[in-house]
Amino acid sequence: MPIPVRAYAPPLHSDTRRLATMTLGMLLCLLLWDAAGQDRWLASVFGSRTGFALRDHWFLLQIMHEGARRMAWLLMLALIVGIWWPFGVLRYAHSRQRLQLATSTLVSLAAISLLKYGSTTSCPWDLQEFGGIARYVSHWAWNSMDGGVGHCFPAGHASAGFAFVGGFFALRHTQPQAAYRWLLWALAAGLTLGLAQQARGAHFMSHTLWTGWLCWCVGWLCDVLAHQIPHSTAD
Repeated sequence: MPIPVRAYAPPLHSDTRRLATMTLGMLLCLLLWDAAGQDRWLASVFGSRTGFALRDHWFLLQIMHEGARRMAWLLMLALIVGIWWPFGVLRYAHSRQRLQLATSTLVSLAAISLLKYGSTTSCPWDLQEFGGIARYVSHWAWNSMDGGVGHCFPAGHASAGFAFVGGFFALRHTQPQAAYRWLLWALAAGLTLGLAQQARGAHFMSHTLWTGWLCWCVGWLCDVLAHQIPHSTAD
């Protein structure tokens, strides 16, 4: 027996205003974090002049890094398959919502990767104060080289969790409760992976937080673009 899917409705202007307020509020918090300059202090909790003791810890390296990355790609593959053969919460989603979810996740991963590729910011473990050769330069100093290898901003590994935030936007119009649960899990996964990399010296906290905000913006943008396409109530 087919599972009924609720009608797919475009977002309301009041909802857009609320999302804009949330997005700007998060942006303000991020800018305040950067202005407070707490990145290096928090990194010093895990690192010292001799480096980061947990850099090669088996759990952080094999489970939280390599294992989590493989799990994220398996989930990404499952979402792509779910466009045509839905399972779980996807069975209650419209086909275009399933497509939007998979697409927004892929676009988020690609956006973070492209930004990292063009970044001149080096990782904490590359800095002189943590046993490396680079000097600290703000990630906002785009034309300044710090003497390190760069390519460390924003946090790529955290995007393995944050990239799935787009599911909130895809599901919220027909399955609000599932959408918020999806959002919480995506945020928790991204933050957990970011903290694991923080402990290893691979990223500053700002790298993780900016990744989360960027993935949120990509998810919202994909939602806006999806609603510019004429839709029907048929699945």
